[in-house]
Amino acid sequence: MKAEPDSRIVKGKDVKFGVDDFEEVKTTPWEGVRNFEARNLMQSMSVGDKVLFYHSNCKSPGIAGFAEIAKEAYPDYTAWDSSHPYFDPKTKQDAPKWHMVDVAFKSRAAHFVPLALLRRIADSTSPSLPAGIEYLSHDNVQAIKGMALVTRGRLSVQPVEEGAWAAIELLADRGGWSEDEIGVKKGAAAKKATTKAAAPKRGKKTASKKSEKADEERADEGEASDPVEQEDKEVKPKANGSRKRKADEGEPQETRVTRQSTRRKA
Repeated sequence: MKAEPDSRIVKGKDVKFGVDDFEEVKTTPWEGVRNFEARNLMQSMSVGDKVLFYHSNCKSPGIAGFAEIAKEAYPDYTAWDSSHPYFDPKTKQDAPKWHMVDVAFKSRAAHFVPLALLRRIADSTSPSLPAGIEYLSHDNVQAIKGMALVTRGRLSVQPVEEGAWAAIELLADRGGWSEDEIGVKKGAAAKKATTKAAAPKRGKKTASKKSEKADEERADEGEASDPVEQEDKEVKPKANGSRKRKADEGEPQETRVTRQSTRRKA
């Protein structure tokens, strides 16, 4: 799930919500999602599902922390608040179109994992990995290559497979890469934390975070345009009775998730 760590004013309100803000408030509603696919992913989440917290729309986008779902999907009341940055005049209180979940902070990534690193890994083969991360296995590399974050980019709530989650945890825990080698921009607010990431619960799905409108209105540091980011055409969830979080029909069943939005204290 994706969030903006830098200030940006929308309708007179700052939509900034970085890992510092998240750590301070501890738990926050994930409001502002105005994309049907992202909404459907949130509606499939269960309490305890793990989340990757992602900094987006900034100099160095990447994974900054770990969180989990604290409350399952419920109507996003900001959609009918005309003063809110993501007000939607087409939705009504008696027939809400948009939903949100509550997300609880767990820990910072001990090493900020930049998108530039993930893209470098996705474009490489195991023998040509950046120096310092030779500890990644072939399976780790293949899992990163398949991440929606590097293959799709703009959707603010994305599935993360078990293998990719394990690879991200390993990178966040061990670090070792050179920012110069992977092309991270100077002055990027990539912070290191003192706490290590908690391991995901066995059999649970996951998620990652940011401001939905910003994701739809502009590409995040060159991320490819997402053809599914459309407001006027709903993507219907599959009526299979399961709680699987799937963005596309061909996605594996065991997935975790990612996203972005304005944040405040719950």
